[in-house]
Amino acid sequence: MRDRLAAHHGPDRGAASLSVITTSGDRIQDKPLADFGGKGLFTKEIDEALLRGDIALAVHSMKDLPTQLPDGLCLAAVLPRADVRDAFLSPSAASLAALPAGAVVGTSSLRRGAQVKRARPDVRVVDFRGNVQTRMRKLAEGVADATLLAKAGLDRLGLADAATSVLSVDEMLPAVAQGAIGVVTRCDDDETRALLQPLNDSATETAVTCERAFLAELDGSCRTPIAGLAAVEGDTIRFRGLILSPDGAEWHEVEMTGPVAEAEAIGHRAGEDVRGRAGPAFLDKMT
Repeated sequence: MRDRLAAHHGPDRGAASLSVITTSGDRIQDKPLADFGGKGLFTKEIDEALLRGDIALAVHSMKDLPTQLPDGLCLAAVLPRADVRDAFLSPSAASLAALPAGAVVGTSSLRRGAQVKRARPDVRVVDFRGNVQTRMRKLAEGVADATLLAKAGLDRLGLADAATSVLSVDEMLPAVAQGAIGVVTRCDDDETRALLQPLNDSATETAVTCERAFLAELDGSCRTPIAGLAAVEGDTIRFRGLILSPDGAEWHEVEMTGPVAEAEAIGHRAGEDVRGRAGPAFLDKMT
């Protein structure tokens, strides 16, 4: 991020110092995040630092951002999207399909766990918390036979070779906004917002706006297995959404296409559609 600012504005105007803030989501490693507040745990302390004026901007993985930002904070830029797919890691199997019956798959993601169970009801899914290195260590120690991680995250850490295989989006529909990086600032900080504007990628912004509208319409939380992916093709946006029961036994899918100018509305309509077909009881039992 610092390098991007310097490249666009020069080393003086684009200069920035880094501040590393450990969030509640980083600290809680032994329990499901859904029990402690979900997505907001990865942003709470950073949001507070922004609102106090301790920092000028915050860089987030977009899939960790709640659909509703705190009052006073705005999404100022969305960087070009990286790989949206999930990677499969296993010391013993070449792919999810190759896992033997009864194998253990470790993941902290309800979305991944539900889709694994839908595809492979004969395997067992266990909670698998920790950063990427911690999960890879647990895998090597035999805590699980396989795990799934965002391909973009592995790539950014220089760990692309750790992936045994990469799942297509047809095999594993990604999380809303997976692979995208968002930059949040104070809404009244016009100077910082102006500095960030040239870094914004309009196609990525449009796609994640559609996906986040879908998530917002379903009031998605870390308790709800929801996936969504939008792609911009010229003046058209194509969206696919999926909601599942945690055990993967029931699911509802939606696909919609429309003009880019209606990206947010398409996301909302897709959410309304899938919610209507699932029925209120489907979501109620997961809250």
